[in-house]
Amino acid sequence: MRIVFAGTPEFARIALDALLAQGFDVPLVLTQPDRPSGRGLRLTPSPVKQAAVQADIPVLQPLSLRLDGKHPEDAAQARQALLDVQPDLMVVAAYGLILPAWTLRLPRHGCFNIHASLLPRWRGAAPIQRAIEAGDAATGITIMQMDEGLDTGDMLVRRELPIRADHSAAVLHDELAELGAQALLQALQELREGRLQATPQPEQGVTYAAKLSKAESALDLSLPADVLERRIRAFDPAPGSTLALPGLEQPIKVWRAQVLPQAHQAAPGQVLAASAQGIDLACGQGVLRLLEVQKAGGKRQPVSAFVQGWQARAS
Repeated sequence: MRIVFAGTPEFARIALDALLAQGFDVPLVLTQPDRPSGRGLRLTPSPVKQAAVQADIPVLQPLSLRLDGKHPEDAAQARQALLDVQPDLMVVAAYGLILPAWTLRLPRHGCFNIHASLLPRWRGAAPIQRAIEAGDAATGITIMQMDEGLDTGDMLVRRELPIRADHSAAVLHDELAELGAQALLQALQELREGRLQATPQPEQGVTYAAKLSKAESALDLSLPADVLERRIRAFDPAPGSTLALPGLEQPIKVWRAQVLPQAHQAAPGQVLAASAQGIDLACGQGVLRLLEVQKAGGKRQPVSAFVQGWQARAS
């Protein structure tokens, strides 16, 4: 089975590595163009490109796949490359480009997508983060037969994963990446054996995972403490959660917190206590205890290390 792979970040690289480890024929990889990264803003290849280059697989990095779009020459080059390799299947994982109809139809078995949610819940750009933020008990992976809609295709394989109370988006991302690779291999095995079943997504239960925005970073302490604690985990590592504290000119980032379900009469945002155990802040409902924070220009640190210098400046 000749499989073209289209993906960009680490989530996708895990799946590509799994395909190569199982001996699948991957004659071509599509990924996003190199992007500036790091303090020096050097052009850096995506994790998928790095894996493909290491495996001596040809790589294309078109700006678009739309033949009638702003970069028709890129799309035409990609189309010819796909025609040349005659793929049986395209596997897509966090690629970052919209696949037009001609792309979906070209492989013999179409295009399989590795989506990090239990569809139809959390279609869209940020399913991992939105599942944590919403307080979902579980999420998972759906291997989907792609169509022209936004994550609307038939479901081929679904694998569930409980969301733990300590799951950050970073940790859950890594666990789902591994689960996604396993689910993909399951789908390919069932396809080979002629027993892969496609199930239409139900019309009920559809939700959309909107793209994350920096505007969401600021913690609104008028909200309940449990909502804020989930948001802190959901936005780790990006866009992060920020909070202004007395005595500091710039907001800090909050990376870990816990909920204290105690009643209080204080105004939201009031500091109720500050010690090596944590900084307790009054919320619209309950108390949020900060456990791990980061000063502007500094590194992540436990609140026990942060609180001494902050108390001195705030007093």
